[in-house]
Amino acid sequence: MGFRGGRPGGAVIDAKAQRAQNAAAPHVPDLGRRVIALFRPYAARLTLTALLVVVASALAVIPALIIERIFDDALFPPEGGPQLGLLTELVIVMIALFLVSSGLNVLQTWLTSSVGNRITGDLRMKLFAHLQHMELGFFTRTKTGVIQSRLQNDVGGVAGVLTNTLTSILGNVVTVIASLVAMLLIDWRLTIIAVILLPLLAVIQRRVGQVRARIAAQTQESLSQLTAITQETLSVSGILLAKSFNRQRAEEDRYAVETANQVRLQVRQTMSGQWFFGVVTVLMSSVPAVIYLVAGLLLAGGSTDITAGVIVAFTTVQARLLWPLISLMRVALDVQTSRALFARIFEYLDLEPAFTDAADASSVDRAPGPIGRVEFRGVGFRYPGASPESRPTLDGVSFTVEPGQHVAFVGPSGAGKTTILYLTPRMYDASEGSVRFAGADVRELTQESIIDHIGIVSQETYLFHATIRENLRYAKPDATEDELVAACRAANIHHVVEGFEDGYDTVVGERGYRLSGGEKQRIAIARVLLKDPPVLLLDEATSALDTVSERVVQEALDAASRGRTTLTIAHRLSTVLDADVIHVVDGGRIVESGTHDELLSAEGLYAELAAEQLAATRVLRAEERLAGRRAE
Repeated sequence: MGFRGGRPGGAVIDAKAQRAQNAAAPHVPDLGRRVIALFRPYAARLTLTALLVVVASALAVIPALIIERIFDDALFPPEGGPQLGLLTELVIVMIALFLVSSGLNVLQTWLTSSVGNRITGDLRMKLFAHLQHMELGFFTRTKTGVIQSRLQNDVGGVAGVLTNTLTSILGNVVTVIASLVAMLLIDWRLTIIAVILLPLLAVIQRRVGQVRARIAAQTQESLSQLTAITQETLSVSGILLAKSFNRQRAEEDRYAVETANQVRLQVRQTMSGQWFFGVVTVLMSSVPAVIYLVAGLLLAGGSTDITAGVIVAFTTVQARLLWPLISLMRVALDVQTSRALFARIFEYLDLEPAFTDAADASSVDRAPGPIGRVEFRGVGFRYPGASPESRPTLDGVSFTVEPGQHVAFVGPSGAGKTTILYLTPRMYDASEGSVRFAGADVRELTQESIIDHIGIVSQETYLFHATIRENLRYAKPDATEDELVAACRAANIHHVVEGFEDGYDTVVGERGYRLSGGEKQRIAIARVLLKDPPVLLLDEATSALDTVSERVVQEALDAASRGRTTLTIAHRLSTVLDADVIHVVDGGRIVESGTHDELLSAEGLYAELAAEQLAATRVLRAEERLAGRRAE
């Protein structure tokens, strides 16, 4: 569970430095272009949104210009008293502008929210679909929680940027430009004073953004680890393991270490740049006071074009400039921060499956040989990442299984038996030689059509947290009730399901933990029977069951195998006595082949395995008899 030297959370602490080193955002070529490409399907909506933003932002500046007329022409005209008629007209125009601007803001908010959330959904769906097509090896070397974090946390982290960034940038840029134009029209001298420090602030902002991007990458990496720990320890299997070894406190400590790291990083991310924005706010808020001083100096110097209306209008426009500028700087920081998240997402999208269908791949139905024939021709295999100097998992394996034939593979653990089953439906590709299905190399067939003709029952049965009916229909969504019942009868489980209070609507719990091991296996067999494949792969489907459950499940497997090509991996030799051919695998090679009787007569490895299991069975039965006598 990730402990070392008996110290709770040791692996997490020891790995922290390495994770921090690896937390930098991966380099993704053309990242900006690829992010922009996400918006292309919504170009029409974005164009309308941009138009609304420009109009609303421009309208929002006009009232400040009207203020100058209100002061200089309506309230304090050069001659006479207040001009109430003009004042009324100007006030009505200002209010109308506020109403129109507010309405446009509501509409553009709805449009941006709609587009942004759709793009977020598209990105999450694209990532999920891409992961569905990754090879099995990717999932055996990557934590489930880390994958979940990319889908949920990383995509969720960029949702705000996708939803608000473009319109925020556009709206604030228009507001800033309109404000600067208005300020220049009012008085160019005061404008220079108001914006003189902006270039320096832009340089500082860029540096702050780089720091925040680095912290964001570390934060997401920590969040991935936190999600992985949660997934591992709060699953039914994880909880059962912790309780079995009384390690709940150790798991709490492990979670606490990563939580503390996450809290520290979140605080750093929140606080990075706060001093910068504090300085910006102080400087920009102090500009009106400086403007008053400069205006006073100009008036004292004899300037005649500085009026009360000019000062009020200018400071009003300048106040309009403050928050758009700060907002633009914040958005720029958010964009720099989000680059790390986008890079992590595109890093997964750029992963290439270890193998894909050939451009001219054909369906199994067009293969030259009979459907159901499986052949291995000089197959060698090493798992990805294995050292070239290490012993291969499979080495020169050759055999042929004819349609309807039952072939079993037995041998010591780690001999390569399960690998043979993985290569048959092309979960992996052979390193040497070829695997053939229906007379064609599997690399010449589409993966989808191969899987359509194969049913797999493994030792670790997976059931969804759903009803029995829903789990069965995973194999055939349009299956009728009669087909469900027929499959369950064939798997010797129908009478058990009927005995449940909710029958086929019984919820099995996470991974089927509300069912016994034998019941889960028979549900899995019924699911495969519903698919009705011509080839059946059985990977030690009864090895984890007790004697009674094994017998019941074996009867169901025997029924399922009739008329189908069946490849069986057996731990207990008693389950494959009737196989047409038994291949004995050792050290990645087939060392013996024959029927049960022939292999016993050969007095080789098979005979040794049979003798060991017979002795173990005798000991077990003696212990059961002794326990029975004690009970009496």
